Amino acid sequence: MNRFGISMGISPREPLVKVGEVAKAIEERGFEALWFIDFQLGLKDVYTGMSLAALATEKIAIGPAVTNVITRHPTVTANAITALDELSEERALLGLGVGWSAVQGAGRKPSTVNEVRAGISAFRQMFTGEEVALYGTRVQLATARRQIPIYLAAAQPRMLRLCGETCDGLILMGAAEPDFCHWQLNSLYEGLEKAGRKRSELTIDLFVTMSINEDENLALNDVRAWATSQAATFSTWKHLPPTWGRFQPEFERATQHYQLVEHLSLRAGHKEIVSDEFVQSVAIAGNRRTCIDRLSELARLDIDRITFALLSGGRIRRLDELANHVMPALAGVEPG
Repeated sequence: MNRFGISMGISPREPLVKVGEVAKAIEERGFEALWFIDFQLGLKDVYTGMSLAALATEKIAIGPAVTNVITRHPTVTANAITALDELSEERALLGLGVGWSAVQGAGRKPSTVNEVRAGISAFRQMFTGEEVALYGTRVQLATARRQIPIYLAAAQPRMLRLCGETCDGLILMGAAEPDFCHWQLNSLYEGLEKAGRKRSELTIDLFVTMSINEDENLALNDVRAWATSQAATFSTWKHLPPTWGRFQPEFERATQHYQLVEHLSLRAGHKEIVSDEFVQSVAIAGNRRTCIDRLSELARLDIDRITFALLSGGRIRRLDELANHVMPALAGVEPG
């Protein structure tokens, strides 16, 4: 495994002027993709951050992971992402999902599979630059440059199948267990087969939230808020691997106590309501050897890239740990 990315949000406490510095540091350490979280209430503006990153870098691909078609109308997103593509000289990626924190914050419900499918089709048509019939009228994207790669953040069977049918990439989310990921990938393969597509036509990007610390309790505490947000989303899932039924009470507690304003915050008050077992199922936490061993298992999956969530608090230190120790240790691991 030699392809790696970073996912990050811009904290309300982080000066925007530092975003370019962090992006440059990420590129210099050999990461090939930089994804920015789109959450309008808890984080600073994603398109401002991506633009600053584009201006500070030369090679790394940049995109939102993920935006949605509810809080941002597809025509608005299409215009914004083509601007990013121009600034970055064709390094833009478009990460889409059903929406969760951003959509909840707007008092709306996440997209249905059919709404996401329609959104993907709309982007494809607008990126041609031709006049097309959309939204009950004729539209034409004057800023269209090319077909910007569309990645779909997917975790459940129907969305995974949709990704296999229509998208350029998959943002694989949900767990840090190989068996869980295998369960997800089977649905992706079904979508590829239905559309008559080859596996090579799609990039699979596995998102991993991880904290390395010799003190396991400190490492667990680092990722617990993120794990709680995952537990709250799992409560709405229609399909789960059979062995995950044991976590159902935790999903229900997370739904009751999760505070949207503290989404992903290391200081979140709701983070203590999930068990260590669940945290270690959706994230990786522990000393360096433990984390590398678990990552090696994931790197042997049929994936193309591993993207690490860059947690707040000592971001350069975290990047150096990844670049100097984790990535070299995974270099000899063959995906597939």
